[in-house]
Amino acid sequence: MPVYRLDERLAFPPPEQADPSGLLAVGGDLRPERLLLAYAHGIFPWYSEGLPILWHSPDPRMVLRPRDLHLSRSLRKTLRKRPFELRFDTAFADVISACADAPRPGQDGTWITHDMRDAYIELHELGYAHSAEAWRDGELVGGLYGVALGAAFFGESMFARASEASKVAFVDLVRHLREWNFEIVDCQDNTAHLSRFGATLWPRRDFLDALARALRRPTRPGRWIRSPEDEAPAA
Repeated sequence: MPVYRLDERLAFPPPEQADPSGLLAVGGDLRPERLLLAYAHGIFPWYSEGLPILWHSPDPRMVLRPRDLHLSRSLRKTLRKRPFELRFDTAFADVISACADAPRPGQDGTWITHDMRDAYIELHELGYAHSAEAWRDGELVGGLYGVALGAAFFGESMFARASEASKVAFVDLVRHLREWNFEIVDCQDNTAHLSRFGATLWPRRDFLDALARALRRPTRPGRWIRSPEDEAPAA
């Protein structure tokens, strides 16, 4: 199965033409218009420093419906203690840098290259990329970032410098996505960590159909604001 080489034109091949690993295309650029077009078609960039940009659309796809969020008993106990101050979109650049620096088991280095970091910061400044953050004593100790289009959120990466910090930030984000009537959270690849939250593997066709429905909804613009601080995280 061929892997397509992109040029300056804003276009992608159909996601169904990805190879068995999910690799669809090589090259192109990371300008906002191309990134948004990619996400709208179920495609995302993932590559390492020194390589050309690699575009992926895996089959199956790890997806979480916000209404299906599952919390373990221990995490519920942690949430009741309110160990962190939770925020959205107050330190996006710091979150993505922390995600780039976070050690990953079985990985040498990071796929969040300098160009990727700059591109997603630009998406954040345009109101499409968002961070969910956990703070303690004025220090950023965990969080995640991703892209929002319509009623779909595309999770990219998370980090934790304190126990449970990224999990609490993730739960708080998904709770808000549910309140805002988001339909899907794209988790991309299968991990045991995400499956414990209720994410499941979907055939790519099912994911693309759900994405098309989600994109009929308007995109939530600009910087995101959390609900009042005294509102308890829902299960």
